[in-house]
Amino acid sequence: MVASGNNTAAPLANTLPAVINPLLLATACTGSPKGLDLLLNSKVAAGDQRVLPFALGSQRFRDLISAYTSSDRSSLATPTQRIPPHDDPEALLAEMLMLEGVAVDGDTVLHAVATYGENDDFQKCAQTMCSKARQLLFKQNKNGDTPLHCAARAGKSQMVSCLIDLARGGGGDGNSSSSSSNNGGSTDRVKELLETENELKETALHEAVRIGDNAMVELLLQEYPELASFPKDGTSPLFLAILLQENIIVETLYSKSNKKLSYSGQKGQNALHAAVLRGTDVTRKILKWNKNLSTERDEKGSTPLHFAAAKYFDVVRTQLGLIRPFFAAAALRQSRGSVCWLVLDANPAALYQADHDGLYPIHVAASVGAVGSIAIFVDASPSCAGLRDAKRRTFLHVAVERGQIDVAGYACSNRLLSWVLNMRDAEGNTALHLAVQAGSLRMFSVLFGNRQVRLNLTNNNGETPLDISRYKIPRGMYYGQNSEPKIHDSLALAGATNGSCRLDHFQQSYTQLTKHDEKEESDKVRDSTQTLAIGSVLLATVTFGATFALPGGYRADDHVNGGTPTLAGRYTFHAFIMANTFALIFAAIATIGLMYSGSPLFNSRSRKTYLVTALYCMETSVACLIATFAVGLYMVLAPVAHKTAIAICVLSPVVLLSKNMEFWYYHVIGIVEWSSNASTQQCVASGKTLEYLSLQNL
Repeated sequence: MVASGNNTAAPLANTLPAVINPLLLATACTGSPKGLDLLLNSKVAAGDQRVLPFALGSQRFRDLISAYTSSDRSSLATPTQRIPPHDDPEALLAEMLMLEGVAVDGDTVLHAVATYGENDDFQKCAQTMCSKARQLLFKQNKNGDTPLHCAARAGKSQMVSCLIDLARGGGGDGNSSSSSSNNGGSTDRVKELLETENELKETALHEAVRIGDNAMVELLLQEYPELASFPKDGTSPLFLAILLQENIIVETLYSKSNKKLSYSGQKGQNALHAAVLRGTDVTRKILKWNKNLSTERDEKGSTPLHFAAAKYFDVVRTQLGLIRPFFAAAALRQSRGSVCWLVLDANPAALYQADHDGLYPIHVAASVGAVGSIAIFVDASPSCAGLRDAKRRTFLHVAVERGQIDVAGYACSNRLLSWVLNMRDAEGNTALHLAVQAGSLRMFSVLFGNRQVRLNLTNNNGETPLDISRYKIPRGMYYGQNSEPKIHDSLALAGATNGSCRLDHFQQSYTQLTKHDEKEESDKVRDSTQTLAIGSVLLATVTFGATFALPGGYRADDHVNGGTPTLAGRYTFHAFIMANTFALIFAAIATIGLMYSGSPLFNSRSRKTYLVTALYCMETSVACLIATFAVGLYMVLAPVAHKTAIAICVLSPVVLLSKNMEFWYYHVIGIVEWSSNASTQQCVASGKTLEYLSLQNL
């Protein structure tokens, strides 16, 4: 008996839904009530052809009938639909009554009607369909969407009203025909339709919010105010409206739902998580409605304060672009209304609540460089600066690892945070250790310029910052102006010491850590030679040409010293000649040295020697060439434009600063970046005292 039951159920379980009739779908998409009446008329289904002339009044429908009957039927056939013979009109018309048929995406004909129109013809089609098969109102496609979802997504508010009225039991024209005894059942059907969720756990209200149709939102909430509380878990309409910055709809959801609405969001978040990402106005509004949201955490353990910590101050930056200490109080006053301040004021305890990764809000702020948020936290509770994450890192460790220069500068400029500067993480590294490991000259300069930063603390491996800086210098050839050797030299000049390791052991460790690849060194020499040789040849060409194109020209042939330079005998002329001569000599030496360094006939040590010599000669040749240019112009312009000549002599040596371009970038351009971008957010709150990082620390 059991086997027999299973065999009976198996064919039913494997039965696929009927495929929608193409003519029926075309009729629904075009909104042809006359054509729909023909297809659904019971007399036609019974074979009574007398109604055909009345139903075929529409030329559009006649065209569809002609196309359907004249097309190749084999192309319309599917595995789940048998095309009846052409000479069997009763079977053909019976197939057209397949209102339960679905399209590829699971849509019924009512889905099509709800999507493509909302005028009287489309509403009549919907009424006709529901009069034959009311269950189509609740039919869901493969995405879980009902016809009401489709109408709302398409922005068809009149069709939405029609479908709701049909669910109530009316004729779809807004006038319900249900008796008072059936009001309870009608209300339940409307609620059931409105509460239906698709695969994304979204109702038709979500679709209305997504397209920004406030009138449709009001329509749906007027029918069922509690609809704003669905789904119970997942993305609520309020959360979606906040993310889409539909502020009017946010107000409508709250007011029209009798304040009974869901605040839930995606991934365990709530409406406040979304609000802090969209500005102060909506954040203030959500906190007013439900202050308890500030205590909730998402699936990663983040509170709304974690989200707010990553936002910068919403302050006016026009007049605070180049901020000075006397602007600090004004900047802090404007920050009082920031998102971070609002959320912290609602729940101060969230400042001491870590997420699942062990990060506190101050760590999040440090990782993105939100100095303004850190200033608010320190102002509210200075002890939060010492909070450690799962790796025992303070906010300063995080800032150094993420390269947030402004956060490090803020910490170094605030005397109240001096106790944080030398704290060690789980590996025993201070912020200075991490800055040296990163090889960031600018970050190192910020920390190195603070007297409270200790230079000789060791980590768990017994290494001081000086030891780490030595490890960072590569073996073999390297440029002395790189950040790594500059950091090492700075520490050594400041009196920093090595750790507890014996010097020979340290050298052995250095040799093991910095592997020396002879082939890599050879490639480095070859590539450097090819690049430098171009510049060296250009220098030699320019200096050689300047020798025979002297300023002032030559004396005439009839002169006693005909053919000699006109300006010969002047001090500036001798300086010009000597500078040009030295430039030519050093350029020639550099060219010859580069020729040798690029030749494989010489051994590796000789090639390196020639390359280094050529590099220094090129630098000297450039300096001499600049002197030649300045003296030559001075010699010509001094008699007629003395001030201009002096200005040229003063400005010409600026070219030599290019040798230390990285240094000037960090110490000049970095100061400009600090002043123009970061200072508006770097309010150092220490009670009533506000301090800023001095330019000297940079």
